[in-house]
Amino acid sequence: MKPAFRNAILLFLTGILTACGSLWGSTPTPTDTPSVFWTINPNTPLPFATFTPIVVSPTPNPSDTPAPLDTPSGSPLPSDPPLLYYAQPGDTLPLVATHFGVLPEEITAPADAPQTGLLVPETPLLIPDRLGGQALTPSLHLLPDSEIVYSPAALDFNTAAYVAAQDGYLNTYKQYLSATGWTSGADAVQRIAAENSVNPRLLLALIEYESGWVSGQPGNLAQTDYPLGYLDFQYRYLYRQMMWAVQEISAGYYGWRSGSLTEITLTDGTTMRLAPDLNAGTAALQVFFSRRYGYNEWMRAIDPENGFPALYARMFGDPYAREYMLFPPSVAQPALSLPFEIGKVWAFTGGPHSAWGFTQDESLAKKGALAALDFAPAADVTGCYESDAWVIASASGRVVRSGNGVVVLDLEGDGYEQTGWNILYMHIADKDRAPLDAWLQAGERLGHPSCQGGDSTGTHLHIARKFNGEWVLADGPLPFTLSGWVAHAGLEPYQGTLTKGDQIVISNQNGTYKSQIVRTKDE
Repeated sequence: MKPAFRNAILLFLTGILTACGSLWGSTPTPTDTPSVFWTINPNTPLPFATFTPIVVSPTPNPSDTPAPLDTPSGSPLPSDPPLLYYAQPGDTLPLVATHFGVLPEEITAPADAPQTGLLVPETPLLIPDRLGGQALTPSLHLLPDSEIVYSPAALDFNTAAYVAAQDGYLNTYKQYLSATGWTSGADAVQRIAAENSVNPRLLLALIEYESGWVSGQPGNLAQTDYPLGYLDFQYRYLYRQMMWAVQEISAGYYGWRSGSLTEITLTDGTTMRLAPDLNAGTAALQVFFSRRYGYNEWMRAIDPENGFPALYARMFGDPYAREYMLFPPSVAQPALSLPFEIGKVWAFTGGPHSAWGFTQDESLAKKGALAALDFAPAADVTGCYESDAWVIASASGRVVRSGNGVVVLDLEGDGYEQTGWNILYMHIADKDRAPLDAWLQAGERLGHPSCQGGDSTGTHLHIARKFNGEWVLADGPLPFTLSGWVAHAGLEPYQGTLTKGDQIVISNQNGTYKSQIVRTKDE
């Protein structure tokens, strides 16, 4: 993708306690092209300045910024020209405003640009330059978004075959996991990739960059136990190292996508604002390496010629040759119903929170993929119990995953979680669970809520959406809407509301009266 903005000089302007815990399962044991909104001759090019990535000092000094100059008349010089930015897939006006540190109403956009919904990619936007003088991360895009999430760009990738062909340490590695027993390194990578919807190519490249496991052997004991370089005993061995890595990748990717993340701090204390024209995938990598390195090593890691991007290209070819637009202009959520039967009383027990996984780091929890909602059936008991309530298919689709407390429904029916709309249902009991490859009609039963599929403090359902492999934020430009009820996030994960006209349901893990919701016949 081309750089997304340039400096522009424009001559003409116009009771239930059902919190989700870790969804990774039990802890492994140690053995284990746009319309234009101004008039201009298209054959006369605008005087754009040459765009170059912004490189900053590791320790910016405010005193280095020169004071404003005056003209001979004593009046101030004109302010910096506005920035011309072309919208990227997934952008909205409020999100772009957050990235550039301005208000949405300060952005000059085409008259038909939506104020809150997704912008058509390549829509030109004129934005005041408010970040001049701030320390910014480099703007050069490192990887397309479709190489970060488990997207259609990875449909032809076989993790096990690639690992075997490289015949490094990862090919012989095995780890005991409670859910799958003795698990090969390739299978562990594939499991983390599928559950978290992270591209397996990305995981393999990070492992290779940090420890050389894919093509060679670990160089020291630390690399043997901590192949992604995070030296924390709670994250020892490959599986938990990858758990940590996807937390950081998710925090960067979805934090940038939601606007909750605008700056990073490196391990040496260097703080920089993320360049406003980054794509989400680049933000994810800048965040990941910020948790590993100080400034000099961080800059080496993101160096496109000699760092991680170069390694990635050597391993898998040009990633931009596979680039896939995750959010086309026409994307819209299909009609979805509340995931339970008509007339049954349930409680809305969890507002927008992490789609998969759990972290005790609150700063990460607030920046991850807040894509999931929780519901629990009315009951006269608390905690984990066997429920005879039914979870139903919110739309028609094919079951593409069934097991370990999970049912994934593919609404296109092509059999791939990486394409189109997919719905994740979590904490589904083994008993009566819809089998793999079953085709379910909207409203058909798919299983019972439970505590299965990870740590949970009570029987409930965890539900989230994916589109082209990307978790879709519950309170984003494509809001999670079930039977006309629209999800809204609260100040913290799990807080929030569902609204329908003047009706409001407030999430509460204890299932209070204000959290009760019933699906009616007209839904």
